[in-house]
Formats: sequence, structure tokens, C-alpha cells
Amino acid sequence: MTPRERMMAALEHRAPDRVPMDLGTTRFTGMVGSAYEELRAHLGVGEPGPLIDRMQQLVQPDERVLERLGVDARAVSQGAPDRGGDLELGDHRYRDEWGVVRRRPPGCHYYELETCPLAGEITAGTIARHPWPDPTDPGIVRGLRERAERLRRTGYAVIYNARFNLVHTTQYLRGFEDWYLDLGADHDLFTALMQAVWEVLAELNRRTLSQLGDLIDIVAYGDDIGQQDRPVCALPLYRKLIRPFQERLVDLIRAHTRAKILYHTCGSVYRYIEDFIAIGIDALNPIQVSAKDMEPGRLKRDFGGRIAFWGGIDSQRVLPHGSPAEVRTEVRRTFELMGAGGGWVLAGVHNIQPDVPPENVCAMFEAGRKCVYEPSEPRASASGL
Repeated sequence: MTPRERMMAALEHRAPDRVPMDLGTTRFTGMVGSAYEELRAHLGVGEPGPLIDRMQQLVQPDERVLERLGVDARAVSQGAPDRGGDLELGDHRYRDEWGVVRRRPPGCHYYELETCPLAGEITAGTIARHPWPDPTDPGIVRGLRERAERLRRTGYAVIYNARFNLVHTTQYLRGFEDWYLDLGADHDLFTALMQAVWEVLAELNRRTLSQLGDLIDIVAYGDDIGQQDRPVCALPLYRKLIRPFQERLVDLIRAHTRAKILYHTCGSVYRYIEDFIAIGIDALNPIQVSAKDMEPGRLKRDFGGRIAFWGGIDSQRVLPHGSPAEVRTEVRRTFELMGAGGGWVLAGVHNIQPDVPPENVCAMFEAGRKCVYEPSEPRASASGL
């Protein structure tokens, strides 16, 4: 199979030739810069990758690294705006296009939240007066279609990294404490802020999808609504305040493309998965196996065939602290639990961090290349895709 055929077969719950694999094609399956530098030095190929996510310090892996590992997808992302964007503040600080100030403390791998412009006592009028980013800036979409057309000719699955991080953006604007207080006690204010951010993100992605809809295979976006031991709120509250926006998001995507929808949320979200399926999510990432109720076998048993799973190789324990042999064992175990009949894409649980040895990254993909489907299994036909 070609990489695209392999990926799409798995997402359609048909067994491909081997499990498809991902690294670096989304903002949640990537690599922190220092981890990538160690990997390319270990492999002896590739050049330093350009920074593609300042807050998380993610870089774009070199094509030769992706080829060596056997990654089955490639990504297209929006460009930088001509106007606005990050404003440098000095002392390793910057203000982003939303007005959020971040700072990178000494010795930290990332930029941490420093100032939330809508924190404290605010009203709907405060939200209306906030200086919002311009979703029509031409720099955002310049050259996008040409890049997607080039990727389309490669045979890899083409992923559009969408900016639908509605929950995250409202948390950064409001501050986490005030955001949770609004979620619990001020639903009108919570909804007003979600609506204001939605209008910006909807126009931003609508303009992009109108150019890319016929060229992409997968729309990927992330918006965390899970914690280590529970979802962010009870199911009725999720259905009242968050799910309606997710439904609108899916409707917007479906209006512009037939691509599969890959949704990332960390944490324990078992109680929400039926809702994800109902609104039309095709695949769920990262499968945080260390979180409550997120055991791979349970997820496959309860939801397999209705939603695909993307990720699942533990980045809290196995990838950073296990041996290469233990990583290979974990990949094989996860394949046996989640891969039957397709429906699983191999990736780590979230981005590869600096504490993950390059030997373990290589072991993960080496083991993935050996996760082949037996001839006795119903196999997807390459010619039928």
C-alpha cells in the first residue's frame, strides 16, 4: 500500500498491510527541538528543523528523518499573518496575537503563561471590546494550496493542522482559575467568550478549508477537555457548554471537505467518547493510557469500529524511562489491543519530550514497521481506496 492508502484504510476500520505511523505532522504528535536534535544525530541524517510552535518549542522534522522512520503522513499548516503576530517584549517574553503574554523561565523547555488579558472581573462588554486577531489576513493562507498540491502528489496522507483550539484559547485569555469558575458558575459569560473566540477561529479555518478541502485527507485539531483522573466537567455540563461548539466545528469542516477529522484531547475522556462519535469525530488522539479509564483494550472493546485511535505509546513512563526492548514490547502489545481490523495509528502519547532517548524513538518506529496484518485477516484493497 502507499502511505495514504495505509492511513485511510486504518481510519476506515479496514486492515491495511501494516499499522500506519505518525511523527511531526500535528502540533500534538511532534518533537521538542532538543529531542529532535538528539534523534537526527543518532540517525546521522537530516538538518535542524524550523520552529513551528513557539509555545511548545516544536520543530519540523527533516524529510529524511521521516522517511527513515516510515512516517505515513505529511502536514500543511497556515502561514504567519502579514500584520500582528507575536510582539517581542524582551527577557524571553512575547505577546501573541490574542494579547496573551508568555515567558520562558530559565531552564524551562517551553513558554509559560504569564498574563491573561481577560482575567478578573469582566463583562460581555469587556469581551466585545477586546482586540481580536484578524482572521482575513492574507499571509495566513498565502501559498497554502500550492503546498498542499505538492504534498498530494507524494503518496502520503495529507493532514491540515487546523486552528480550532477553542477551549485552550479561552483558557489562555481568561486564565485557568477564572475559566473554571465561569464553567461552574457563570454560564452566560463562559458562552460569550467561547462565542467571540469561535467567530475568529471559524472564519480563519473557513478561509483555509475553502482552499484545501479537495486536497487533504485529514483535518487535525487539538483542544484538551480531560485531566489525569477525570474530564474537565460532568457530562451534562459538557453537553450544555462545550459540545454545541464542537458540533458547529464539525459541521464547518464537513461543509468544505470529505477529509477525516482527528481530534486531540489529553486526559481521561472516556465519558465523552460516545458524544465524540455522535458529533462525527473520526479519530481520537493521544489515548493517554496513564489517565483514568483510558486503557487501550477497554477503548477498543467499547468503541472500536466507530472511532479510530491515534497514539497510545506511553510518554509518561515507557518512552522516557523504558529500554528499547520495553518500547518494542509496548508497541506490539498496543497493536494487539487496538489494531485488530484497522482503527489504530501508531504515535506517542503527545509530543516527544527532551527526556525521551533517541534509541527509544527508533525502537517505537522499528516495532511499528513490524506490526503487519496477517493474510487471514480481512484486508483493505489498495485498488479499492
